[in-house]
Amino acid sequence: MDVQDIDFEELYRGTTPMGRKMPWDIGAPQPAVVALADAGEFTGEVLDIGCGLGDNSAFLASRGLHVTGLDGAPSAIEQARTRTEDVTFAVADATKLEGYEGRFDTVLDSALYHCLGEDERHRYLAALTRATRPGARLHLFAFSPEVPDAFPAPYLISEANLRETVGKDWTIEKLEPTVYTTSMTAEELKQSIRTILDADPAGLDRLDTDDDGRVLVPVWQLTAVRR
Repeated sequence: MDVQDIDFEELYRGTTPMGRKMPWDIGAPQPAVVALADAGEFTGEVLDIGCGLGDNSAFLASRGLHVTGLDGAPSAIEQARTRTEDVTFAVADATKLEGYEGRFDTVLDSALYHCLGEDERHRYLAALTRATRPGARLHLFAFSPEVPDAFPAPYLISEANLRETVGKDWTIEKLEPTVYTTSMTAEELKQSIRTILDADPAGLDRLDTDDDGRVLVPVWQLTAVRR
């Protein structure tokens, strides 16, 4: 899937063939984000960038953290505000982050990075550097090349790309494979690919599922510290 074909505002409005069931909207925080929080990895002022409908933001706020959730889709922010009043939500361009200079101590990127083109990624990391304080921590999840061709991923991100782009201003402490929980069962995902994308879902059978039958997608999990 070409990222240029994705209009996230239309997705959040439910005006695409996908309807309102989006693969990343599980109605709860990502289990990997919960694990990070349990390990004490979120401190100070927290930015949830590309927050979508705000479930990760709401979860982190429930742990007593001051959270700002930003997204480029106004409809996502509008819906996120109905889910919790404990988070400061706003519309923002992740490649600029104007008005947020030197503000955040921890950043969560839960599947935004792989939605950006190469030039956008560099502008995005530069914006994150400006928006954070020295010593801030970045937790980033991005689709890896282990994702099957049939899965509708905007971009698959190599280890080398992360090391080069993030490593410019951030010291990478951890970069390892893990999985990202989707909202769809294997059959729901295959049916969506057949009917919406008119594509062959072959290859998806090798993806694991969780105890609720939801498909798990291979991602990189990165933790880095701002220099």
